[in-house]
Amino acid sequence: MDLEKLLADRLAPAFAAVAGGPVDPVVRRSQHADFQSDAALGLARRLGRPPRTIAAEVRDRAELADVCATVEVSGPGFLNLTVADRMLGDLVGALATDPRLGVPAVAGPETVVIDYSAPNVAKEMHVGHLRSTVIGDAAARTLAWLGHRVLRANHLGDWGTPFGMLIEHLVDLGEAEAAQELSMGDLDAFYTAARAKFDDDAAFRERSRLRVVALQGGDPVTVRLWRLLVAQSESYFLTVYDLLDVTLSAADFRGESSYHDQLAPTVEELDRLGLLRRSDGADCVFPPGSVGRDGEPLPLIVRKSDGGYGYPATDLAALRHRAGTLGATRLLYVVGLPQRRHFEMVFATAARAGWLAPPARAEHVGFGSILGSDGRMLCSRAGGAVKLVGLLTEAVERATALARERNPELGEAEAAEVGRAVGIGAIKYADLSGDRRKDYVLEWERMLALDGNTAPYLQYAYSRIRSIFRRAGVAARPGAGVALGEPSERALAFELVAFGAVVEEVAGSLEFHHLAAYLHRLAAAFSAFYERCPVLRAEGPVRESRLVLCEVTARVLRQGLYLLGIRTPDRM
Repeated sequence: MDLEKLLADRLAPAFAAVAGGPVDPVVRRSQHADFQSDAALGLARRLGRPPRTIAAEVRDRAELADVCATVEVSGPGFLNLTVADRMLGDLVGALATDPRLGVPAVAGPETVVIDYSAPNVAKEMHVGHLRSTVIGDAAARTLAWLGHRVLRANHLGDWGTPFGMLIEHLVDLGEAEAAQELSMGDLDAFYTAARAKFDDDAAFRERSRLRVVALQGGDPVTVRLWRLLVAQSESYFLTVYDLLDVTLSAADFRGESSYHDQLAPTVEELDRLGLLRRSDGADCVFPPGSVGRDGEPLPLIVRKSDGGYGYPATDLAALRHRAGTLGATRLLYVVGLPQRRHFEMVFATAARAGWLAPPARAEHVGFGSILGSDGRMLCSRAGGAVKLVGLLTEAVERATALARERNPELGEAEAAEVGRAVGIGAIKYADLSGDRRKDYVLEWERMLALDGNTAPYLQYAYSRIRSIFRRAGVAARPGAGVALGEPSERALAFELVAFGAVVEEVAGSLEFHHLAAYLHRLAAAFSAFYERCPVLRAEGPVRESRLVLCEVTARVLRQGLYLLGIRTPDRM
């Protein structure tokens, strides 16, 4: 239950009665009590009365006896609210018996399409794909858990002029050798070799051009070879997703090619609606408000002067399909911030065309870059993009070595399992724990630290709780009463009952650093509780109560980390 909302709901009628109209009680956490309302200060001038008098009258009118132990007027006119221990204990007890931990499924579920990851066929995934994949997957997990119908759309780059040279290179190698080379995962070498031949060999370049024509014309042999390229690349992508532990599957691939037949109808509809304008031989839409640095209107080119379609046409066709055919009312595009202007123009065009009409809305879930220790874009030693598999493998290897060092009792299989959970978790948490719009520096020592705002710190808190129950040899009794006699018990309880409000806020904002910050506060509150309140050495009802606090904390940590895509090993 959201205590801030509960208190605000109880205070609102009292403030309305005193003020003669609706008033926001402005309830917040406070250092002077559990919560505080300062709405009386804002009413003082309007009502021409002292704020302390207003606050006292609101206190006397508000129905808070079952919620608060004390309600006091302080300072110039604050209302200090101290929640009753019994009320707080009952709320934690309710979480213990609630499989959803106080987070109800949404009453009106939506169809949500999330466009994320989006690698290119015949190219390896690099560190630049990490953020889209991790943020998009956290959005998919969170919205699906809340009960929305989530459709994952992995928008593969699998169409266009480069495929002429790629198919010709495949023909030169022979299908068997090409398939073997691609199956080994070295897609970059395949692409680089094709590109080098295209740049240096005029005959190869001409064959590539003709192959593009054949592909677009549906030539059976060319289409079969193209499908071989796509299939081998998709197999590689799935291997990466398995290592990264995300929920994307083969069923989620949505190649650009799947919208190919919709491009002409999409542009024709724009034309019928009077939205197309000819500019330098190209068919363009000029969305209102889109201007360049020179103040001139910016065009969204949907059909180029040579008659070909650019990626704006594909994005419009995809959006039209998602909102129309799939019936999505929330369309999320998890793409880097440099594409912000492009998506603003696409969304504005779709709105003018009537494809994006309320309740449907589209959101660009933008993000910054991953930087190296020098503050520049993260690159390999050779100066190229860091391969994602290499980054993930290094994370797992580092974490596995640390697991063996910290806990020599772990067997090889368990150390490997812990290493994967901690290494991949550290990568994801480093990405999700900061404001996604900002760049961040990838630092191994900080990411893998057992203290601070890191995934290992949260995972260790979870494993510590599991060790309590292993030592106790019993499970918590969910129906046991929760008594809160110590300050650290109350502090932990306040964090636990806040989980639902945090998840609800994050589902709307997709600001996952708020969930990460909450989980860190929860783990810190548990650590303080664990140090000051003996659990197994306590007796009777106190022991039972503290075991329930431990169990609910473990469940919230596990569920919260699951929403971020992070596993929780029982031992570390």
